[in-house]
Amino acid sequence: MDNYQPSIAASSALSVNKVLRNTYMLLSITLIFSALTAALSMVMQVSPGVSLACSFGALALIWFVLPRTAQSAAGIGVVFAITGLLGFGLGPVLNHYLSLSNGSELVATSLGGTGIIFLALSGYVLTTRRDFSFMGGFLIVGLIIAILAAVANIFLGIPALSLAISAAIILVMSGFILYETSQVVHGGETNYVMATVSLYLSLYNIFTSLLHILGIFGDE
Repeated sequence: MDNYQPSIAASSALSVNKVLRNTYMLLSITLIFSALTAALSMVMQVSPGVSLACSFGALALIWFVLPRTAQSAAGIGVVFAITGLLGFGLGPVLNHYLSLSNGSELVATSLGGTGIIFLALSGYVLTTRRDFSFMGGFLIVGLIIAILAAVANIFLGIPALSLAISAAIILVMSGFILYETSQVVHGGETNYVMATVSLYLSLYNIFTSLLHILGIFGDE
């Protein structure tokens, strides 16, 4: 009996470490794949309409296909499809910013900022093992508010509101990084496919929001 509890704890730790390892490995590969599809899109100079279609296609996969395939090998293919579509959809956005006089600096700073945010937040959770599961409800509410504000601003066209929305998205997505990493660390998330998509979406939105904010402050 004395050896039983330690063996359970050891098994649980091994399981958590496996999910973490697989999540970060798949996330790294999909980020590279996404960058390649974005580069292809830039070379092809696809239109904003194609970019929008890619975003809707990725959302459809996330909502209707991923939940049904996440427990099987097919889920990995779906993850690559989602990240590939979102990466391809970034082409017109990146071409727009790179056409500016300081475009390369804006993109590089956004990439660097996104990487720093991710490493800092993930490293904090992995080091402290703090449980951020309590943030789930707040993050969902914050995301819904940000989406509603973004939709409203399509018609209002207020620059200050656009800037505030981008800042709010960065805060919410940073919270999701804390939440999702904590879920994996504490065994709340045992599927590395779902964890990878969640972290990828956070990084994607942080990057695009940072790019938007830096573009505004760069007076371009």
